[in-house]
Amino acid sequence: MHSSQPLFLGTVTCLVLTFALSVTSLPTDAKKGRRKVVHVLEDDTGAVIVQTAPGKVITHRGGSITLPCRYHHEPESSDPNRIRIKWTKVTDALVFEDVFVALGLQQRVFGSYRGRVSLEQNGPGDASVIIHNITLEDYGRYECEVTNDMEDDMGFVNLDLEGVVFPYYPRVGRYKLNYHQAEDVCKEQDAILASHAQLHKAWLEGLDWCNAGWLEDGSVQYPISHPRDQCGRKDTPAGVRNYGYRHKEDERYDAFCFTSNLNGKVYFLKRFKKVNYAEAVKACLRDGSVVAKVGQLYAAWKIQLLDRCEAGWLEDASIRYPIVNPRTRCGGPQPGVRHLGFPDLKFRLYGVYCFRKNQERVNGDVVKPTQRSGKSSKDIPMNTTTTTRNI
Repeated sequence: MHSSQPLFLGTVTCLVLTFALSVTSLPTDAKKGRRKVVHVLEDDTGAVIVQTAPGKVITHRGGSITLPCRYHHEPESSDPNRIRIKWTKVTDALVFEDVFVALGLQQRVFGSYRGRVSLEQNGPGDASVIIHNITLEDYGRYECEVTNDMEDDMGFVNLDLEGVVFPYYPRVGRYKLNYHQAEDVCKEQDAILASHAQLHKAWLEGLDWCNAGWLEDGSVQYPISHPRDQCGRKDTPAGVRNYGYRHKEDERYDAFCFTSNLNGKVYFLKRFKKVNYAEAVKACLRDGSVVAKVGQLYAAWKIQLLDRCEAGWLEDASIRYPIVNPRTRCGGPQPGVRHLGFPDLKFRLYGVYCFRKNQERVNGDVVKPTQRSGKSSKDIPMNTTTTTRNI
């Protein structure tokens, strides 16, 4: 049974303390050299417990990170084989996904975390775990629970990711997605639905978008940096406008997606002539790549600082281009990814942005990744949309 206060049964006390961290993840050896006192907890008896932890839990896709959790139990001679450590991810209110459990020398890792999670084992009382090869889906809130026989206590750690939030709507038009379809289109574009915290951070960084979109918690919101009459009235304050939680099946909106680091490179394919969509797909394949997804272009713009004043096809058959340094004839005074809509696939001609995965090494040998186009021109409706929006 969980307790919200430190437990005092007989002579045994089990206390758990977790930390939210604030620096990008470091190799284990580097972390040990940077540990510092960050918090002091005093319980009802006056006993003082001081814990250490390395900065903030914030990393990026593909990285490794420690979720810190330390405990103290009395008497010190308690059998460590009777201590159970359990990590779960809080996926919704009162909904938990098992991640890792250890009892003495016995350990078990669950689901998508298999092969990626292990105990840090940095001395007595350390219940921290290391997650390797971080994915977008790892983002969120984790619970660390430590149990000594019948006594337990818990704490929480938030795992944040460096990345970028971007608004998205499909070729069929605006306000066409229910919640589940919004989840799907974000995944198709190498992203996940953004959280409120991620959207709020993007708004603080200047994101201004006048169309409401789904977030991962089932709410519908949109960020306004420059209030205007056509976006909720000019005399209202700037901020993230919130429609609240909406019906996930019946109501239709756009989506706000989030993506992080790329395991590869987005580049504009230099060609002597412009091409239609089908020719763009073939051109990237001939170059050992695939047509880039929207999320990949945003990640390249935000994280790799890709800056190119040339419009090109993307995998969803939209036309976009990334601008880091705004300049004349490049789509306005603000940096961002310019969107020129969804033109006719056969008769409109543009350049193309390709994505090439990083080469993988197995036993020291380079293994060339297999590139596959996620969609052919036959999969795309042939109607034309001519919407232009700078963000």
